[in-house]
Amino acid sequence: MQRRRPTGVTRLVLTLTSGLLLDLAFPPHDLWWLAPVAVGLLTACVRGQTPWRGALLGLLHGLGLFVPLLVWTGAVAGPLAWLALALMEAAFLAALGAALTVVSRLPGWPLWASLLWVAEEALRDRVPFGGFPWGRLAFSQGQTPLTPLAALGGAPLVTLGVAAIGAALVTRPRPAVALAPLLVLAALLVPVPTDGPLVTVAVVQGNVPRLGLDAFSQRAAVLTAHVQATHQLAAEVRAGTVARPDLVIWPENASDLDPYTDSQAAALITGAVRDVGVPVLVGAVTDGPGRFISNRGIVWDPVTGPGETYVKRHPVPFGEYIPLRSLARSVTSKVDLVPRDFARGTKPGVLTVGPVRLGDVICFEVAYDGVVRDAVAGGGRLLVVQTNNATFGRSGETSQQLAMGRLRAVEHGRTVLVAATSGVSAVIAPDGRLQASSRVFTRDVIVQRVALRDGLTLATRLGAWPELVLALAGLAALVFGVRR
Repeated sequence: MQRRRPTGVTRLVLTLTSGLLLDLAFPPHDLWWLAPVAVGLLTACVRGQTPWRGALLGLLHGLGLFVPLLVWTGAVAGPLAWLALALMEAAFLAALGAALTVVSRLPGWPLWASLLWVAEEALRDRVPFGGFPWGRLAFSQGQTPLTPLAALGGAPLVTLGVAAIGAALVTRPRPAVALAPLLVLAALLVPVPTDGPLVTVAVVQGNVPRLGLDAFSQRAAVLTAHVQATHQLAAEVRAGTVARPDLVIWPENASDLDPYTDSQAAALITGAVRDVGVPVLVGAVTDGPGRFISNRGIVWDPVTGPGETYVKRHPVPFGEYIPLRSLARSVTSKVDLVPRDFARGTKPGVLTVGPVRLGDVICFEVAYDGVVRDAVAGGGRLLVVQTNNATFGRSGETSQQLAMGRLRAVEHGRTVLVAATSGVSAVIAPDGRLQASSRVFTRDVIVQRVALRDGLTLATRLGAWPELVLALAGLAALVFGVRR
């Protein structure tokens, strides 16, 4: 890469290839070792170019990554929205490509280039409309030799490790060969404890009917499926074929019928909870406040009924609310598929469910560092991810989200329970190991003994500081390079 730099059409082809290789690093392909290779290939292509050419090459890399990575979004919003989202995400890689051309002229440029990857992701995770973190380098490393770095500096430090190895590939093979084992050794030295008091949990995956029902019948069928699965769990507990759980977790949208206003839905949930005899964390869509609706996790007690709740703090733009609705409607009528915006919760999802104080995040929230961290720092002794992946079929979305859960387990030293309507539901140990999982589009109940933990990892204690310091260092190098 150093001695024979690509030129002309070859450079364009190699840049597009770098994006496609990075896509292969993510689930469902899981060729995680391709992530630093892709970073190195992009870096080799942009080195020595003008910033404008670097931006073009970065855009091409971004399209090679995001068009295949985000194909599942087209299942809901259609192909135009899928391609528009891929283009918007690729624009951040265009900015990165331009920045890389500047710092590649500085002494020690591989370090500055690696720091700029962190800065690019920090920006993309936040803007526009709260950001969209899919495709972060760290999320390709759900269970790899670099994953333990997350316990020190969170996902940004894992991204830095991947980018550093990739940048070293461009200088000489020897630095990369030396750096990779050093980073792996450092990761292996990071303590990732898994011990703690044990509780028995049950994760219910009720599954969903596929087609042929109107909206109301679909919602009723999904609720009924989770109710029936819970009754079956209760019967197996009484028969002694499975252990009695201390708490039960239902997924997001297990009840799209508001149990606060729909007496029949409330009766179905109450009957199932009383039958199993322990508190259940119910995922439900509820009316209000005001003109909004809310995506909630509700603690449902067998004696006292509904109690503590968590309202999703980070609704998905254009999926759960429509920014600039009037303007968006002039572009596409599909905005009316979301007739009412979801409310934005204001408090971290720290809930007491039976004997457990847990941290709850809902669906895509697992991708956002601060939302997950707040749930742990606020007292969550284990993490729950309530999700509904049914709309995305058998695409890579569910496995990509699962990889994020595995990284979060290591980052915060917590057991992670993933409860999905249609799969994949899973139990993830604090060291990222997959203890149990379900298949997609099946009814399943996972009953597992899991560890509760109280200690906080360094990453949890430091919060956003590692990302801030790394990103600012990269931006400072960029400013210095521009002035020089």
